[in-house]
Amino acid sequence: MQSIGLILQLLLCLGLGFISSNYLPQTVKQYAFKLLPYCSYLILVAIAIEFFQVLDSISDPLTLLIPALTLSFSTSLGAFVCCYLLFKGLKSQPSQGKIDLSLLLNSLLNIGYAVFALLAGVLLAYTLQAFEIKLVINSWWLLLGFMLLIGLDLAQHPVDRSWINWKILCVPMGCIIGSCLGAYLSYMVLKDLSFMDALLFSQGYGFYSMSSIVISELKGPKLGSIALINDLLREIFAILLMYALGWRYPRSAIAAAGATAMDVTLPMVKQACGNTFIPHAMLSGLVLSILAPILVSVLAAL
Repeated sequence: MQSIGLILQLLLCLGLGFISSNYLPQTVKQYAFKLLPYCSYLILVAIAIEFFQVLDSISDPLTLLIPALTLSFSTSLGAFVCCYLLFKGLKSQPSQGKIDLSLLLNSLLNIGYAVFALLAGVLLAYTLQAFEIKLVINSWWLLLGFMLLIGLDLAQHPVDRSWINWKILCVPMGCIIGSCLGAYLSYMVLKDLSFMDALLFSQGYGFYSMSSIVISELKGPKLGSIALINDLLREIFAILLMYALGWRYPRSAIAAAGATAMDVTLPMVKQACGNTFIPHAMLSGLVLSILAPILVSVLAAL
């Protein structure tokens, strides 16, 4: 029920932004569009602060960080590769455009900005901690504001209906298959992790606010902490993949984003892949956000 409520909030803000576009003065809309690129980096700063606070609250983060890092990397990469292979098998053009030096340099610049925003968030969190200043960060409200702006922007650039077809479902399918394969790879690398636990962590799809709570309740706080760090890191890997390869392989980058494609990483989808691929991100994120609580709950109860 929690995931359905969050999805409805996102869709409501998106719809409000889209509808209000017809009633807002042009000057207001111009200012809103100027804010759009900076919102992505503001969200990244908030994510970094939340991640620092999570690590700081754990007594021995290194023992949890290694399995979480392995899982998040292998599942993100697995989702990316599987989605690419699915679309290649369908003989559907997997890339948005040809490799171009200017686009490559622009993607490297975007990665630099993203890394800088993440480091700025960690530095800010560390500074606040040093001065014993408590800061409660809730990136959700930032995200809802961004969804309003996305709705405004979509009203100005309508999505081509030819892109909305059954093949979009291959994006979440690629994420699911790739995540399972990534879990198996992690199980082979990490000797202390059972395959069922690896599979359980892989089905969070970046939905850390859900997976960590469910797994903590059913499997204990240690595994719950690994789930939290895993999904936070998966979110960060997805953002880096989006900026690095989203311009060239947008659907694969969206698959790597998992459930976050319709919320936290949606700003990066718009920035790196363009408005054309927003329907892919919204539908894939919606499907995975609905499946994640069900799959995590079932696997954790086994």
